[in-house]
Amino acid sequence: MTPIKSVLTILPAATLAFGAATLTMPTMVHAENHMAMAELGTMHVTKSPTCGCCSGWVALAREEGYDVETTDTADVTSVKLDADLPSNLWACHTAMIGGYVIEGHVPFAAIARLLEERPDIAGIAVPGMPGGSPGMGNDPSARYDVIAFDGTAGEGEVFYQAGL
Repeated sequence: MTPIKSVLTILPAATLAFGAATLTMPTMVHAENHMAMAELGTMHVTKSPTCGCCSGWVALAREEGYDVETTDTADVTSVKLDADLPSNLWACHTAMIGGYVIEGHVPFAAIARLLEERPDIAGIAVPGMPGGSPGMGNDPSARYDVIAFDGTAGEGEVFYQAGL
């Protein structure tokens, strides 16, 4: 067998083995945040069991260091109603952490700001499902607004602008 044929025969197997090995390696990218995240308690996320973008957002939340507990339900509407979430702010999943409602594909920088500043509001939301938001492509340059609601935010005001 020629050297090129040998390399071409071994390369796919080596690539697969390397990928499998690195996929299971624990990541330490956000290790410095884990202690601070643990003090916030568990983030409870209610989502549809069939929604892939919601599962993607949950996976990203875990990568950010949040302790996440999920509840899958076909009735996400009742969760939004129970949280007194304005209907114009609804998205696909609803999370609760630190006494706040987090609706939809909210970027984690906005959540961190919320939990650090602790404003007198009910929560923050990214209405709909903007492309590039976490779980919807996760493009840091995607532009959309995160809206604060209730409390000092009244019926809604821009809390954070993603992509700027």
